Parts: sequence; C-alpha cells; structure tokens
Amino acid sequence: MTLEMSGRSALREARVPAHDILEGPRVLRRLPEGVESRPYELFRLTPLGRVIGAEISGVDLGRPLTPELREELNRALLEWKVLFFRDQDITPAQQRDFARNWGPLETNPFIPVGDTDEVTRFDRSAGMPAFENIWHTDVTFRPNPALGSVLRLVTVPPIGGDTMWADMAAAYDNLPDEIKERIDGLKAVHDYVPGFVRFADHEMLARWQDTYPPVEHPVVRRHPETGRRTLFVNPAFTTHIVGMDRDESDRLLRYLFIQAHVPEYQVRFRWTQNAVAFWDNRATQHYAVNDYAPHRRVAERVAIAGDRPE
Repeated sequence: MTLEMSGRSALREARVPAHDILEGPRVLRRLPEGVESRPYELFRLTPLGRVIGAEISGVDLGRPLTPELREELNRALLEWKVLFFRDQDITPAQQRDFARNWGPLETNPFIPVGDTDEVTRFDRSAGMPAFENIWHTDVTFRPNPALGSVLRLVTVPPIGGDTMWADMAAAYDNLPDEIKERIDGLKAVHDYVPGFVRFADHEMLARWQDTYPPVEHPVVRRHPETGRRTLFVNPAFTTHIVGMDRDESDRLLRYLFIQAHVPEYQVRFRWTQNAVAFWDNRATQHYAVNDYAPHRRVAERVAIAGDRPE
C-alpha cells in the first residue's frame, strides 16, 4: 500500500548524519570563475576526467622546453591539476631537468633516493610493502609544501598499481555553506611523524624533529596562481585544528578528509611503461592503489619546492 493509499500525510522521521557525503548533483567546475576554456596550440590534450586529469601528446620530456611550451604546459597544469605523458623514454636526469622548469627542487630525508638526491625512489615489492595508499598531499609538514611533483614508473606491475588524484577545489566547492563558514579562517597543524611512524625507522624520524617541527597551515588555502579556494587538510599529516577541542577537531577533520573520496572529483591513471605524471600539489590529493602484490612496482619522483600556503 502506498502512502497515498494509506491516507498518511507525512513520512516517519528519518535522521541522516549532519556531517556526511550525500547523494545528488555536485558542482563540477574545472576553471576559476571568469576563466574561459581556450585551445592548446603546441600539443594535443585529451581530458581523462570532468574536472581533473588530462593526457598530453606531442611533447618530448627529454628535450628542453621553449618558453612558449613551458607557459602552455603550465596553463594546462593549472586547468587540469594533473597531466599525463605516455611513451617518455627519459633518464632520471631528464626527469629532473623537466621539473626544474617550474622552480627549485626539494629533497625528502624520509624516502630513499635514486641516482641523485633530488630523485626519490619508491621500490615496492613483497619484501618492501607500500604505505602510499592513503589520500594525501605531499609534504604538508613543511612550512612551504611542494608546488608539484613529476612521477615516472620505472617498473610497472602486470596488473594493478594505479594512482588516483582528487581535485580539492571541487571538494571545497561542494561543502555545505555552514561548513564553509565554520572553517573559514581556521588553521590546522601538520606533522611528518603520523605519516611516517608506521613504517619508517623511529630513530631516523627522531633525528629530524628539530628540523621539521609541526607547522600550521590554513584549512582552506587560496591557490597562488588561480586564486581558487582549495581544501588543504589530509589524513597523512594533519593532526588537529588550532584552538579547537580535540574531539570536535577530530570529528570535523574526519568529515573534511572524506571529501577526497568522492569519485566525481577524481581521476584514476593506469600506468604503462615510460608514462609520467605531473601534478599540482597545491590543488590535489593523491592515492597510490596497493593492489599489485606480489609483483614489483618501482617509481621515481622529483618534487618542486613550493610557497607558504595562504
């Protein structure tokens, strides 16, 4: 019997958690307000997602970039947040030199290096399990987190090992107005220890505590080039919100963390030999899918130094 047939005038009361991801339409805005989409003249761009992720063809990363090509690639990076390049048979030095087009490079004392200090190496196999399968923004424990990273897979497993990225501007756009008002102006503490303590050598981590003390960053940062507001907390490094009761902080952070889980904000990349990903660390989070054991997966990454979030 339907409600109409039963003569009832109202449904029973049904409570839905106030802080949760709900179904329905989402705002999927790729570009900042007032910015119009323009064609690219120096390469072909193929979108892989609605708001994030595009594959670039017609660019050889082993060759020096002209100023014009660097400018157009930077526009594509700002508009699509992560760029993918296939069939790039390049050396670690060429990967490093490509990244240098965006500024000075940074090193990471917590990750093994490759051929040079600027190239970190993630060699994952059955004997060296992966711990990158958590949504995170790189090195937010630094006062100046990385601008972006260039990742190249050296050894691709026969199945699995994809990487996913989430657009944190889209995540912010879709927050309820009351949440936006609540987090406006708040700061959160970021610390390297929670992100590495589960798998790194504790004595080594302790040696770096004075070099990398906990830092505060805005919960919502404004992108320095696009001006877009992006959600800037992540479960790998964000420990608590400044000035807030710990239980309340934990509840709010859990809600903000799960925003990266929404598929409409994501792109997923299936790696092939000699593929390269270049992402904007100021606008995204990423997640390395850990589903390739017992096969080996080796990746090399170069990180570009960034600015202080505002």
